[in-house]
Amino acid sequence: MKTKLVGLLIVILLALVALIFRITYISIKSGDRYTRQVLTQSQQQYESTTVPFKRGDILDRNGNTLATSVKVYNVILDCSLVNSDKKYRKPTVDALSDYLGIDSSVVEAKLDDESTANSQYQILKKVSMDERKHFLEMNEITDDNKDTLKRSEYKRRSRVKGVWFEEHYQREYPFHALASTVIGFSSVNNTASLGIEGYYSSTLNGTDGKKYGYLNSDDIMEQNIVDAVDGKTVVSTIDVNIQSIVEKYISAFNEKLRNNAYEGDGAENIGVIVENPNNGEILAMAGKNTFDLNDPRAAYANRTDLSDEEISAGLDSLWENFCVSSNYELGSVIKPIIVASALESGAVSDSDVFICDGGEQIGNDYVRCAVYPYAHGTETLGEVIQNSCNDGMMAIGRKMGAALLLDYQSRFNFGSRTGIDLPNESSGAIYTLDQMKDMELASTTFGQGFTSTMIQEISAVSAVINGGTYYQPHVVKEIKSQEDGSVLKTNEGNVLKQIVSSDVSEKIREYMGMSVTSGTSRKSKVQGYSMGGKTGTAEILSTKEKDYLVSFIGFAPLDTPQVVVYVVVDRPNVEEQADSSYAQYIAQAILDEILPYMNIYPDEETEETTKLWDGFKGVLKLDDSEVEVDEPAVQTEGSETGTDNAPDIEVVQDESGSSEEYNDEESDGVASENVGYEENDSEDVSDEEDTSSDNFEEDTSNQDDYEEDEGE
Repeated sequence: MKTKLVGLLIVILLALVALIFRITYISIKSGDRYTRQVLTQSQQQYESTTVPFKRGDILDRNGNTLATSVKVYNVILDCSLVNSDKKYRKPTVDALSDYLGIDSSVVEAKLDDESTANSQYQILKKVSMDERKHFLEMNEITDDNKDTLKRSEYKRRSRVKGVWFEEHYQREYPFHALASTVIGFSSVNNTASLGIEGYYSSTLNGTDGKKYGYLNSDDIMEQNIVDAVDGKTVVSTIDVNIQSIVEKYISAFNEKLRNNAYEGDGAENIGVIVENPNNGEILAMAGKNTFDLNDPRAAYANRTDLSDEEISAGLDSLWENFCVSSNYELGSVIKPIIVASALESGAVSDSDVFICDGGEQIGNDYVRCAVYPYAHGTETLGEVIQNSCNDGMMAIGRKMGAALLLDYQSRFNFGSRTGIDLPNESSGAIYTLDQMKDMELASTTFGQGFTSTMIQEISAVSAVINGGTYYQPHVVKEIKSQEDGSVLKTNEGNVLKQIVSSDVSEKIREYMGMSVTSGTSRKSKVQGYSMGGKTGTAEILSTKEKDYLVSFIGFAPLDTPQVVVYVVVDRPNVEEQADSSYAQYIAQAILDEILPYMNIYPDEETEETTKLWDGFKGVLKLDDSEVEVDEPAVQTEGSETGTDNAPDIEVVQDESGSSEEYNDEESDGVASENVGYEENDSEDVSDEEDTSSDNFEEDTSNQDDYEEDEGE
């Protein structure tokens, strides 16, 4: 026995000596080559590893997250490694199926296909941090579990090969479609061109880090990690509650009028902006078209009936921010701005009076007032706004003259961009001095012939009512550090210029208040609150005989405006579109709900309650109570324009010739190429007639003639 043991020991020792000699031989002859090969592979792995940055969050003004980046992982399959030994295949395929839900046939197709069988990088799926953690827990062998695993489980796990996880971030939008055109969206490579995401993309983006290795002088692998620098947090001026209210009433209006006069939406488009007039902050901005920011192309994902060009055009239309990118003729909402300009320049004064006799003869054309063939009679400057009188506005335009009027249009930023911090802003177009003849001068005073955007109009009106200061509109109020939340930059309101005096601003507020209490804006009234407002109607050139864009801009409280709302309804789906009531309905509903929410307290005593348009029946407020609605409205005869069938209301005038009876809320000025114009319609009105106070005595005689004709 001893001899046998000694012999066995000698054999083992000889084998060990032989092994040592062999290892020594390989090390001497090829050791450097193998060492460098291993280290080079490790170095390549390190050099190819990017540490991604986290794109900054977008928050609303109250800290609610509008956009954020969530860490996710791409599941990567190394087909070459799995195929290197057939015993790896089944455990790996089963693990991917059981713990990540990846179909076995998908994995096997990757392993078998000649184009991917030798690939080391095949993306199988995107998974969350929790899914990755679960997969690793069920398939990894670690120092903590290797002694507790059963032999069969240990064997299975040891054969799961070629699966690794590539870290990156995915953009998520918790409110989905809310404020979609304002927020915009970013792609997987952190690029964006729309909304806040696009305008502030460089601010939201950070800098990728790097994990890499290198060989030191002793051929030892060193590893370095350069940390990623995360992007900054952007705090918007948007209030998610106000935005939700706005979008709720846009949607309700759209559904109420859907398929009404024709098959289609309740309007071609609906735009709403809510702004703080005292610093230019946009509290809400929305159009009719919305889309889920988490899947912005979903509406056209399965449209095999459309060409690529049609799909692209459709997406561009869907993603467009109507409030900053679309140009249109304003209509009568321009009138407070024109009157403010005339007052500030001294062209007119608050004591001036004007006579509306139904229209004005300009060259070969007779430009009619909204109430033609009726007339407003003698009016104060405030009543011109209250009644939305085109005739009075044309007289104001003549008092200003083309050069002065164009100068003030430019001062109010018409014809140029406001500079709002959103991409794709349009500038609109106004006349040049060479282009502005008598007809162009007249039509400009009631919002015809030139174009504007919603953001230009609300910014100009905000300046008119806030004391005369023009603030640059903006949708971002702060930039913060994502690491510690410190404020890096603040926008408390960028004052661009002082356009009119506080005295002029006070007068315009008074005139717009008259429009709400006694004029064309009465349907916007929220009980208990003093308000100012102005309606607008503009004819759109189209293939149809009469298409209209109607609008309303209003604010509250009257003396100290805290909020202004501008609503545009482009071609409402009704038979008679020329009715600014539709825009007023939306504005009234929004103001009725946001004024209490903003802690703006009632400043008028009343026992009446605000009753909304009957089309909003069933809409719930923020507190889940149902809105109160009025009885179904009866469509009044005649159009708001007064150009075809004026309402059957007799003009009642006092001894001075002024009209106190005709303040019909369905009547408003029209902006169009031809509505309101009639060639040689009146031979009684001179080309040079001026209805301003300078010719008051002469104009009164003309009014007497009109009164006599009316009696006949």
